[in-house]
Amino acid sequence: MLNSIFWLTILSNVAVGHPVTDCSSKPPAFFLAGDSTTAVDGGWGDGLLATLRNPAWGVNIGKSGATTSSFAAGGYWGNVTEHLRGYVDKFDCYVTISFGHNDQKSTSGVSFDTYLANLVKFANEVKALGGTPLLTSSLTRRAFPSGQDHNATDSLHDQRLAAIDAAKATGSTVIDLNDASLKYINAIGKQAAYEYNYGDDKKDTTHLNPHGTVVFGRMMSDLIIRAKPYLESSFNPDKALSDKIWNNQPA
Repeated sequence: MLNSIFWLTILSNVAVGHPVTDCSSKPPAFFLAGDSTTAVDGGWGDGLLATLRNPAWGVNIGKSGATTSSFAAGGYWGNVTEHLRGYVDKFDCYVTISFGHNDQKSTSGVSFDTYLANLVKFANEVKALGGTPLLTSSLTRRAFPSGQDHNATDSLHDQRLAAIDAAKATGSTVIDLNDASLKYINAIGKQAAYEYNYGDDKKDTTHLNPHGTVVFGRMMSDLIIRAKPYLESSFNPDKALSDKIWNNQPA
């Protein structure tokens, strides 16, 4: 049933949701929901929040190891909705929703249909509370097959399409981080991409070191501005870094 509802079409780039004219007079607040690739210490989330210009602000509620189901069961999604209820009257609230790395594992206990349904449920709850959901496709892994230094494994392809379809089903916006990050690391190649790997030995190709957090946090802020141009004044620009990212240069 879910497949018949959501897998209607395959889109390469989507930015559906509120029109640019939906600009609010209230300053924005960003609440980040996701797994470890969003969370503090290893994710892009703090890098995104660091680009915000006062009075814009945000909170990173990402949880390492989380699936869509465990994020809800553990009370983390409740934390997101509590923030929405508490701040939506005074702030234009946005919620990034980025899951998939753990949901896709065979040991997760989360079927693909449940994963997709959870994304839809999250987005609808954000909208019902007066916020704006940003369905964010998963940060790519920086894993390259042997001898293919510019062809990273597209290991989150189905999860990217799920984010797109969940956005389509709910009339929400997609922030296609998976597509942008995969294209970027393929362009700069394995050696340069590994400079963002977590850990002293730089062998963790899923999580980000502090510099990677800055780079992919900037990529996220640029993608949000592309989807919601009226938010540009809420972010501090870094033209040098943005130019490197979008011109496919190591940053």
